[in-house]
Amino acid sequence: MIMLNQRLLRNLDFVLIGVTLLIVAVSLIIIGSATHVNNPSEDRYWYVERQGVFAVANIIIVFFMLNFDYRSLEKVAGLLYIINLGMLLAVMFVGQSALGAQRWIQIGPINLQPSEFSKLIMIISLAQILDKRSGRLNSFKEIIPIFIYVSIPFVLVLKQPDLGTSLVFLSILFGMIFVAGISTRYLMTIFGAGAAVMPIFWHFLKDYQKTRLTVFLDPNVDPLGSGYHIIQSKIAIGSGMLFGKGLFNGTQSQLNFLPENHTDFIFAVIGEELGFVGATLILLLYFILLYRCIKIAGAARDNFGTLLGTGITSMLAFHVLINVGMTAGIMPVTGIPLPLMSYGVSSLTTNMIGIGILLNIYMRRQKILF
Repeated sequence: MIMLNQRLLRNLDFVLIGVTLLIVAVSLIIIGSATHVNNPSEDRYWYVERQGVFAVANIIIVFFMLNFDYRSLEKVAGLLYIINLGMLLAVMFVGQSALGAQRWIQIGPINLQPSEFSKLIMIISLAQILDKRSGRLNSFKEIIPIFIYVSIPFVLVLKQPDLGTSLVFLSILFGMIFVAGISTRYLMTIFGAGAAVMPIFWHFLKDYQKTRLTVFLDPNVDPLGSGYHIIQSKIAIGSGMLFGKGLFNGTQSQLNFLPENHTDFIFAVIGEELGFVGATLILLLYFILLYRCIKIAGAARDNFGTLLGTGITSMLAFHVLINVGMTAGIMPVTGIPLPLMSYGVSSLTTNMIGIGILLNIYMRRQKILF
């Protein structure tokens, strides 16, 4: 392995490293609390052990990534885009189905979700294109090809169906084109056009997706169906009150009233067992994480690094906003996990690699003189 230059190591963002490791450590505790009653005694902490193994593996991957200049990603961005389309097409033909969606590919004992990795690949490939067009996003002739470029994987993911990840694509796109210098006038025109075509987009959604997008306004319309998740999540968070019921003592999560309590609704477990204080501290960790991400994007030594950092920050921020809002009942249920906290190999790996790229950008923000 290539050994890192000592001056590069001193440029690492240790605050980002520390807060990332702390969130992952907390996630293992919360996953253990949420799942230990669902398995036989000998497999009680299977989810924790599995997530922990992949967390360690990802830390090793991130360290390995630091040996290589992030700018080398620009050279393979086009190839990664093609691989991305290939993975998403493969899901349509050989993918595994679960919970009414076909999103996973079985590789040995591991179920991988290509749509998770596609977010990171989209960031890299879009950064390469926008870097070349920087300062030229002043006409629809320049903007439309970019939207077409993103729309192909967007449609493939939406077809699975995976509305949540599709929306993440849009957050990444708008965050990156904003930083790339698109004029406010064109941006407002695009938002207006998007609002105008929403009725058409609505027509192509599955019935359960339409229900999810509307039931959050009044979950009691279908309390035992589509509104059940939101109702139980709000009960869990509310019952935690100020200091929570304590780890492994949450009734909603321990008695399985709260669905998907180790994945999409893990923040509700935090609210119930750690209370308002614990949930606030977790949100503070995410605030620090996102703040450091923004600082790194702004400190990048080149436009490509700034765009990469912006895309990763947009992805993480959107995940936190939607997931926490979803569990609190102020956002529709879209199946978006909480970064670094929710159980899931593909999600954890995508987020850790994203953090690794950010560390790489910050580490090389200054020209090294020998």
